[in-house]
Amino acid sequence: MRRVRAPAVLLGGGAALLLSLLWMPALLPVASRLLSLPRALTAMASGSPPAQPSPAADSGYVPGSVSAAFVTCPNEKVAKEIARAVVEKRLAACVNLIPQITSIYEWKGKIEEDSEVLMMIKTPSSLVPALTDFVRSVHPYEVAEVISLPVEQGNSPYLRWVRQVTEAASDPSTVPP
Repeated sequence: MRRVRAPAVLLGGGAALLLSLLWMPALLPVASRLLSLPRALTAMASGSPPAQPSPAADSGYVPGSVSAAFVTCPNEKVAKEIARAVVEKRLAACVNLIPQITSIYEWKGKIEEDSEVLMMIKTPSSLVPALTDFVRSVHPYEVAEVISLPVEQGNSPYLRWVRQVTEAASDPSTVPP
């Protein structure tokens, strides 16, 4: 594979960062946050609260209010049981099962390799702690993988639907047993 290198040009801090990011488009979301860091630090120093991300004018979606959580399971049967339960309990709007993934990891001093099923769970970010607690309570692994990433953008009607479907679980007084 041929590697491409950026030209060696001496640039000031922000310009060098911007140029290097043109070579790595996947890092643009990170760069935009880094470039806004000085404003946030200035706001903190002045005692004013940092600016919160504003929802897109036409969507009403607040970036990060929905998350995609990932859980690995030993087989499809376990994954389906957990997926159905989290949807029934309104801890998630939707769960996709991705079969036949291979996981390679270190466990108790030994490198392991297992075939697993990956669950991709769409849920409001506010429900991730409850989702995690539930998965831990029913999962057969000693240490269940439950990780989540906030959804910054997406199809607004879908993201609204995720919140609507799980609305009852968002109110702690209405979470099913």
